[in-house]
Amino acid sequence: MTTLDYPGELAAVVFCQGCPWRCRYCHNGHLLPARSADAIPWNDVVRFLGRRRGLLDALVFSGGEPTAQHALGAAMAEVRALGFKVGLHTAGCYPERLEKLIPQLHWVGLDIKGLPEDYPEITGVPDSGRQAWRSLEILLGGGVGLEVRTTVPPTWPPDQVESLAEQLAAMGVGSFVVQTCITARALDPQWRHRVGEPLGAAAQARLAARFARFSVRGA
Repeated sequence: MTTLDYPGELAAVVFCQGCPWRCRYCHNGHLLPARSADAIPWNDVVRFLGRRRGLLDALVFSGGEPTAQHALGAAMAEVRALGFKVGLHTAGCYPERLEKLIPQLHWVGLDIKGLPEDYPEITGVPDSGRQAWRSLEILLGGGVGLEVRTTVPPTWPPDQVESLAEQLAAMGVGSFVVQTCITARALDPQWRHRVGEPLGAAAQARLAARFARFSVRGA
């Protein structure tokens, strides 16, 4: 149980298997394949939630990339029927699927990995930036609680973070979190144990002035 994965709510987290991208700093490599021998049956999750009524506020679907799961919408509806709020952590890989899920969602944590042109170097997938930023547009217009998070690659200078933040603020993002990159288990061996340049106090102050809510995690 956590209060970090869904701000302001006591939540349990389900980690969904599978992701179409191969982000160089990913530290959950075991969740990338579409299948796993250690998968927990969904009925077990439902039984767990049934025992936690009145104790938990929400269930967050994380991953991996949850929207890779075609049964995600049905699972969210079942969670709502049990009386829980539904949160989602997503990289926005599938904007069309995400749009269909909005009626089931209370809150989304969206990973924006950079400007659209930055994505292929990070994800290894052409056009992935267009998909993510289209997902951002959908969520901004969808009336759902939204937090945008950016994990800063160890190769970025601080001014690259500020350029990204400027674009996010211009689009109307109200809540922005900068996350320190944990590289000890990075998917790309060349990025393991690399340490990026920290975001200084002056830069943090400039970013905080752009958003209604701003924070740095993992510093």
